[in-house]
Amino acid sequence: MIATSEIMMPDWLKEEHKTGTTIVAAEFKGGVIIAADSRTTTGAYVANRVTDKITPLSERIFCLRSGSAADTQAIADIVKYHLEFHEMETGTSPLVNTAAHLAKSIIYNNKDRLLASVMVAGWDSKKGGQVYVVPISGMIVRKSIYISGSGSIYAMGYLDAFYKPNMEKNECLDLVKNAVAMAIARDGSSGGCIRFAVVTDKGVERNVILNTELPRFYEN
Repeated sequence: MIATSEIMMPDWLKEEHKTGTTIVAAEFKGGVIIAADSRTTTGAYVANRVTDKITPLSERIFCLRSGSAADTQAIADIVKYHLEFHEMETGTSPLVNTAAHLAKSIIYNNKDRLLASVMVAGWDSKKGGQVYVVPISGMIVRKSIYISGSGSIYAMGYLDAFYKPNMEKNECLDLVKNAVAMAIARDGSSGGCIRFAVVTDKGVERNVILNTELPRFYEN
C-alpha cells in the first residue's frame, strides 16, 4: 500500500540532486582556464543557485563536476585523498595526468553505479596546462578545449568557431565566459553566476561573475 505522504509528495522532492550544468576548460599559452555555472537542480526545482562546481584536488589541479552531485563530490574527495598521500610519499606536487587517471579508474570501475562525468584540469611543471575529460563511460582523453553538461549544446559551435591553440590569457578568458553565459541564457538547468579559475605556473586566480554582470546576447 502506498503511503499518503508519498502520493502527496511533489516529484522534485523524489529527484536526486544533479549539477545539470555547463562546465568549460580550455588550454591557453601558459596555463588553463576553467569555468562553470552555479546552478544545482532537483528535477525542475533549483536546489542551489550558488554551487561551486570547481573543486580543488591539489594546489594547481581542479575538477569540474557534471552529473549526480553526490557521486561527483565523492569522486573528487577520493581523488584528493590519494593525491595528498602521493604528495607526502614522493615529496613532489602531483601531475594533472595522475589526478585524471585516478578519476578515470573510479568512474570506470563503478560505471554501473555512478552518474558522473568530470573534467580534470590544471598546471604542472612537466606538461604545463592540461585538460582531461572523463565521461560517464570511464574513458579518458586529453583536449585543448572542452565543454560539457546540459548547457554545452548551446555554446559548442561558438567555441569551435573561435577557439585556437596558444591563445592569450585575456582572449581565452573572454571566450570561456561568453560560452558559459550563452548556456546560462538558454539552458534551464544552467544558471546563477559564473565561477572561473586561471591556473598557471604563477598560481591560481579565482573569481566570480555575478548574474547581473554576465555578458548578454540576443535572446528573442
